[in-house]
Amino acid sequence: MELTNIESKATSETKQDEWLEEIMNEYGDRLTILAFSYLKDWGKAQEVVQDVFVTCYKMYKTIPEIISFKSWIYRVTVNRCKDVLKSSLLKRVIVNNSLFAILRSPEPSPEHTSIKKDERELVSEGVLSLSIKYREVIILYYYENLSIQDISELLKTNPNTIKTRLKRSKAMLKTLLESSDINDE
Repeated sequence: MELTNIESKATSETKQDEWLEEIMNEYGDRLTILAFSYLKDWGKAQEVVQDVFVTCYKMYKTIPEIISFKSWIYRVTVNRCKDVLKSSLLKRVIVNNSLFAILRSPEPSPEHTSIKKDERELVSEGVLSLSIKYREVIILYYYENLSIQDISELLKTNPNTIKTRLKRSKAMLKTLLESSDINDE
């Protein structure tokens, strides 16, 4: 009888491990980018995502009770990022990472690819320069393709507030991008 319980537990743990691997493959990169948009530090973003996956693993048995797993895992990630930002250790450390370091490749590229890459870097840097309340709605709406309603639930904010923040953040980005074009010419 004890052998059956051990075999059952091993099968359950195998399913749990497979499930974790699936969600890591599906959400890993997107959650890391989301965490990076908050923390502006790739290493800390990766640590946050690891913590999120550990939380998922521990919560495996209660996952079926969660209405929207995608919203839940994003909320956990956002909350972990906010915790890290609040920590006194991070406040004492000067973080000087930019998205350029991530997006640049060491090998030379053709001119067209270079121009497109510069544009993406400029937009990414612009997004990262926004305050957190504007940055998060841009990331969630455009990069994660969440609806305004989903973002509203995720951030526990009125949908009209989300719409306003999106409108303002787009205007800020437009101003930033236009001013950079003027300075380049």
